[in-house]
Amino acid sequence: MREIILDTETTGLSPAEGHRLVEIGCLEIVNQIPTGATYHVLINPERDVPDEAYRVHGHSTTFLADKPVFAQVVTEFLAFIGEDRLVIHNAEFDMRFINAELVKTGRDPISNSRVIDTLALARRKHPGAPNSLDALCDRYRIDRSRRIKHGALLDAEILVEVYGELLGGRQRSLVFSGNERANRSGVAPVVERKSRSAPLASLLTNGESVAHADHIARLGEGALWRRYMAAGR
Repeated sequence: MREIILDTETTGLSPAEGHRLVEIGCLEIVNQIPTGATYHVLINPERDVPDEAYRVHGHSTTFLADKPVFAQVVTEFLAFIGEDRLVIHNAEFDMRFINAELVKTGRDPISNSRVIDTLALARRKHPGAPNSLDALCDRYRIDRSRRIKHGALLDAEILVEVYGELLGGRQRSLVFSGNERANRSGVAPVVERKSRSAPLASLLTNGESVAHADHIARLGEGALWRRYMAAGR
């Protein structure tokens, strides 16, 4: 299953107050594994970048002045995300800005039905605990030392690891079949062991059996092999 991990940076907190996107970072995963395909763009917001926003992401008005406006990148952005599910931390914030920009360019907004909010996942899994991206990195021991400032693509890369942990972490790959509900609750599945109606025939040749017996005889009475064979009887 293809999903897109997505993050944005903006000039402020609300598009209703005239704030705009300045950066989009997307990372493609298939079956929760990064494929290496990414989409990253810096955007001229067509307005000033307040000091508060600059301190968060480090993109100044001057720096963004020669970057493309959203209308110039929207086709490429929509082509990358396709119709696949979007995975976003605090999705309501990012989707407000993305949909506001889409509407400005005459495009249809993206439905919330195709968005997974990892903040909501984290709140259900860790109720009452801090669930910011930094807090989740600390909880799951994910390296965030590169995150000196917020960056859309960097945060998307970190969110891939957080998303995997929220879905069950590394141990999730050990679930081969059935009992999915038990594994999500943290209880190991019970594996039913079945006995064969008849033992499998030995693959050893007669010559190999004779050579093995001769080798064991030369090891002496104190050989570990003899104790292993005695315990197995």
